[in-house]
Amino acid sequence: MTHDSSPVAGGRPAKPQDSRGEFAFQVFCAVIFLGMIGLVFYNAFLRYVFRSSFTPSEEWARFLFMFITFYGAIEAFYRKKHIAVDLFVGLFQGITRKTMDVAAQLLGLGALLLLLWGGIVLVGQTLDTTSVATGINMGVIYGALPIMALAALVIRGKEAIELLKKPASEFRKASYDPREVFDPDKDVEE
Repeated sequence: MTHDSSPVAGGRPAKPQDSRGEFAFQVFCAVIFLGMIGLVFYNAFLRYVFRSSFTPSEEWARFLFMFITFYGAIEAFYRKKHIAVDLFVGLFQGITRKTMDVAAQLLGLGALLLLLWGGIVLVGQTLDTTSVATGINMGVIYGALPIMALAALVIRGKEAIELLKKPASEFRKASYDPREVFDPDKDVEE
């Protein structure tokens, strides 16, 4: 990722530019999401106008929903936009805070390992199964789960290494200001 810290209008630094790979992954996720929306709209149109539906489009919409869930999770982990509840941990600082953060990272990595292992088992169990309406191999469809878990493990593993290298003196108490969270004038893209 390239970072351009040159100031722009309003005194704010410019937003970092995404690499081509990051942009391609975002386009990939957008295509999946728009495809799912398109298929659902198409099927709703068929139901209300012609009183019939196209069963493969329902199945494809479900598959695309699974894909956008898991591949979108990769994007959320990469951008650190996943849900994190740190209200309790934010009350501490120093070595106590670092210890709690390391423990939380290890628990998260353990959960991701379970997801990876379970996803691999699920793919193995469904390699000889095909979907009803489209005839697609379900192992390919369920393959999104271990792919997401592996990518999240790599991302969280790098974060854990950085966390371990960070000195305990840099762990400060969080200052929670409700105006920061709910400020309508704050730029969402920051």
